[in-house]
Amino acid sequence: MIKFWSYGREFKKYKKPIIKNIEKTLKRGNIFFGNEINSFEKEFVKKYKAKYGIAVGSGTDALLISLKTLNLKPGDEIITAANTAIPTISAIINAGGVPKLVDIGEDYLIDVKKLEKEISKKTKAVIPVHLYGQMCKMEEIIKIAKRNKIIVIEDCAQSQGAKYRKKFSGTMGKFGCFSFYPTKILGAYGDGGFILTNDFNAYKQIKRIRFYGIETVEKNKFKNQYYANENGVNSRLDEIQASILRFKLKKADEFIKKRRDLAKLYTKKLSSTNLVLPIENLRCKHVFHLFTVFHEEAKKIKRQLLKEKIQTRSIYPYPIHEMKAYSQMIKNKKNLRNSEKKSKGIFSLPLYPELKKSEVTSICNKLVKILKKI
Repeated sequence: MIKFWSYGREFKKYKKPIIKNIEKTLKRGNIFFGNEINSFEKEFVKKYKAKYGIAVGSGTDALLISLKTLNLKPGDEIITAANTAIPTISAIINAGGVPKLVDIGEDYLIDVKKLEKEISKKTKAVIPVHLYGQMCKMEEIIKIAKRNKIIVIEDCAQSQGAKYRKKFSGTMGKFGCFSFYPTKILGAYGDGGFILTNDFNAYKQIKRIRFYGIETVEKNKFKNQYYANENGVNSRLDEIQASILRFKLKKADEFIKKRRDLAKLYTKKLSSTNLVLPIENLRCKHVFHLFTVFHEEAKKIKRQLLKEKIQTRSIYPYPIHEMKAYSQMIKNKKNLRNSEKKSKGIFSLPLYPELKKSEVTSICNKLVKILKKI
């Protein structure tokens, strides 16, 4: 079986340094907010050329904490893409906002031509979702946001290391929110997340919100005291996960290169088929968190691939407005046709750094045969 994803090969390859780092961390005696997380925060911020950043418990928390800085009032709207993951929407709702969806383009990213039409007096922010490893058209989004005086919060869960022109994912909006869920570009062996920002006051606030609203940055009589300056949450990245992520951060560029090489091989082998292959937009560097294709007979193809012992995934098979939990609160469903169409025909092929080129070739050869019969 060629699995869609597995950490087993990676762990086998890096077992010794990872275990060594974990043991070293445990011997220090700190489980939270020690040397590992402090060092990891500095290294992550430096690598991706931002000014400030904090590690948090998950990518969902990163979005929630960023949204909580907006002090949303009942009815305030947050715009995002209709094909995003559930956490993007749950974070909006749990922060007190109302999600408003925009349709996607052929690149599966928010359609900037349709974005401004959805902005109203109630709109407080837009969350562009950099899906599958590619950044949205950020220059246009930033211009629209400035013109309408709304905040930009980047959802970078699938785009760590991606670039728009020469700027890294997560550094163009007010906040950049990352996930370290194990399948991601930089995966922990548990959960984790990160927030980047270039705004010092915003940095002070997100660091405060992360830890129950307790002040840890600004100098006042309550600094580092058990005293809440605002209502916060409990969102911690533990020292063990930080130690693993510190090690893997050094490998991140290598991981991305391997992903891009495998994506290039997929493209070469499948270019003569009638699959709709991923697009790498002008000005963008795609990091291929996922290699996502489209075909109207996706369900049949996936079943046949599984018979050939090849796992696939559909990310995501249902647009947000078609889910029971959210369908009643989404008012502009008629404007989301492309999201609906794409969701019915997308599927992602196995792609991770330890996947062998011979396995990609085998997948492509079997897939080509299946497509000829459909």
